[in-house]
Amino acid sequence: MLLKEDMAMRTTFDFSPLSRSSVGFDHLFELLDSANRMAPADNWPPYDIMRVGESQYRIAMSVAGFSLDELTITHEQQLLVVNGEKADEDNAEYLYRGIAARNFERRFQLADYVMVTGANLANGLLTIDLVRELPEQMKPRRIDIQQADALPAGGLSKQIEGDKHAA
Repeated sequence: MLLKEDMAMRTTFDFSPLSRSSVGFDHLFELLDSANRMAPADNWPPYDIMRVGESQYRIAMSVAGFSLDELTITHEQQLLVVNGEKADEDNAEYLYRGIAARNFERRFQLADYVMVTGANLANGLLTIDLVRELPEQMKPRRIDIQQADALPAGGLSKQIEGDKHAA
């Protein structure tokens, strides 16, 4: 007999098999789990995320109608927050309002060692440049192999001698 709970579609992922064979990925598993639990986000303002080099990225966000004074970008540890806050509305009477002029906050989760290198606003498009720079101690390095001294006399391969029998 099947229960209704058994037939419900599973909406979470079980990372325990990966946890058994990996070390230090706790943050990644928590990030994936929290992203899965998030409510559907507001998709305004529209944006693109592009890879423009081996370790360079760019976020392009459509912020038509916002001036430099109405936009703020904050880079915290592994989090980039872009805020847009419109100044007080004018007293015009709109017959139709098709240009969005609402406040927004857009958050981007950043990987380790991703830094913001610059931001630019031109023609209603906000571009934010990012680069992933690994610290020198995190970069792969070659390990030299030293020549070991010769094994001491009678080294590791000792032979066990038994009684010799004549055949």
